Amino acid sequence: MNINSQAMELSLVGGAVCLDFTNTAGNHKSDHPSEHLDSYTDLVAWSLHAGILTHRIAQQLHDQAARRSEAARQVYQRAIAIRESLYRIFFRIAEERSPHVDDIDMLNQELAYALAHARIASTKEGFKWDWSDEISLDRMLWSITRSAADLLTGGNLDRVRQCGDDECGWLFIDTSKNRSRRWCDMNDCGNRAKARRYYSRLRASSKS
Repeated sequence: MNINSQAMELSLVGGAVCLDFTNTAGNHKSDHPSEHLDSYTDLVAWSLHAGILTHRIAQQLHDQAARRSEAARQVYQRAIAIRESLYRIFFRIAEERSPHVDDIDMLNQELAYALAHARIASTKEGFKWDWSDEISLDRMLWSITRSAADLLTGGNLDRVRQCGDDECGWLFIDTSKNRSRRWCDMNDCGNRAKARRYYSRLRASSKS
């Protein structure tokens, strides 16, 4: 599938699909976050990049969206609403606060719809959760909401963190042994913070 979308270049550092999805907006802490998903095409491209759609299904969704542009636009708007609810849920958990009831209600509504498409599939290694073969425009939302439910009910919830860079706001699971990870990406936000501290020390020494 050949899609020209910057969404396929986003870092996947969240440690869970649902957190990577919240990270499709930048600077979420601010009143004016930046948007990396500008269309349904971007949503499909990111889902392919995140591994929740195969190339075949992504192409089928892309083709179907071209024929059903209004339905695709509605799915895109719904996806953004889900993303913002998930961000609020996990941001508050990272701050050791309870999520808002309205956001949990939205997740439960989407989860009920997603699980209606779930099935058990047989593999060489045994059995696994899978999805029906239905090519629905909102197919990627099934995996995103299932990921959120798994994270909320699993054992890593107390490791959900928000990047310490004030200009970022991305969420991630801290898998470090001593739970000391501060940045979504040490090579990005971590180095930027180091640079700010360095220049701050330089300014302080020049004034002394």
